[in-house]
Amino acid sequence: MPRRLVAIMRKELIHILRDFRSLMIVLLMPVLMIALYGYGITLDMRNIDFAVVDDSHTPESRALIDAFRRNGFFHFAGYAGAASAAEEIFRSRNAKMVLVIPRDFAQALRTGPSVKVQVLVDATDSNVGTYVGTYAANVFRLFNQSQGIVQASLATVEPKILYNPDMKSTHFFVPGLIALLLMLTSALLTSITITREKESGTMEQILVSPIHPVEIIIGKVLPYVLIGMANGALIVVSAMALFGTPVVGSPLLLLVLSVVYIFVALSFGLLISTIAKSQQIAMLMTVMSTILPTFLMSGFLFPIASMPAPLQLVSRALPATYYLVIIRGIMLKGVGISDILPETLALAGIGAGILAIAIKRFKVTLD
Repeated sequence: MPRRLVAIMRKELIHILRDFRSLMIVLLMPVLMIALYGYGITLDMRNIDFAVVDDSHTPESRALIDAFRRNGFFHFAGYAGAASAAEEIFRSRNAKMVLVIPRDFAQALRTGPSVKVQVLVDATDSNVGTYVGTYAANVFRLFNQSQGIVQASLATVEPKILYNPDMKSTHFFVPGLIALLLMLTSALLTSITITREKESGTMEQILVSPIHPVEIIIGKVLPYVLIGMANGALIVVSAMALFGTPVVGSPLLLLVLSVVYIFVALSFGLLISTIAKSQQIAMLMTVMSTILPTFLMSGFLFPIASMPAPLQLVSRALPATYYLVIIRGIMLKGVGISDILPETLALAGIGAGILAIAIKRFKVTLD
């Protein structure tokens, strides 16, 4: 069996090396995609335009406006005549927030106990509305400190941000992109292997040789594991170089578990290859069945707990759901294997199941 397996692997490697241009596309395409998606997909907000209605016209009101202007989140868009002009400002998209400073602002600051400043927010995009409200509250807090205003309270909140202290959304998205690209490229690699044999007429030569279907399937998967590992290393190094995404945990553990994920993706590609009638159909099936589910239902963008119950069940069948927990845990939190053992076992189980179905389908094809 080992000699026949080695022969199949050698044949597949020759196929891969002879198609050198396709190999380069497969290796370089993920690097380009992670650069494009990494810069394009972000929740970090900057330069949110805000207008000001200053009815106070005092040094204190100008100090408050300067506090907003110095904050990197807001961009001063100009003064508005009155608070009633806010709706027109929002309709014309000249600003996302209007700051209304009352006439007695300076006097109320001096005499206390409090002064109310109105903040009108265009919450057409609910995320923008939430961020604007949060950042505005932070600017008010810093302004109060600069004015020597301390509000007494029974309890205070002292937040401490762990694992992503700079709160960069790229640190959250890039591991998801790695999962998406590894699944897509690895499945694409093997999705055309059997259909290519069928189209080129070499499948009959393999079928008449004394080789077991299990040897054919495993012999076709193993060479692509090496390419998938090189692909994964390129993607991770590119993510670290372009976005500064850290690898806090063990790189060796990340490599080993990524190989498990690559194996699952390659097995999935092989399963598609046993179903599709041509290489074009195989590639189309691979793209449709990997990108959208991974993007929408694996926890890449949206929390799984927030999804309807039926979609949560679907997400549990996706390999990327478990790999995302693994890669984010290792890269951002530095977790060990004991912390992600259930996800690792689930991933390995899905891979074994898909490979078994692919072998079964290949036997059916032989019959």
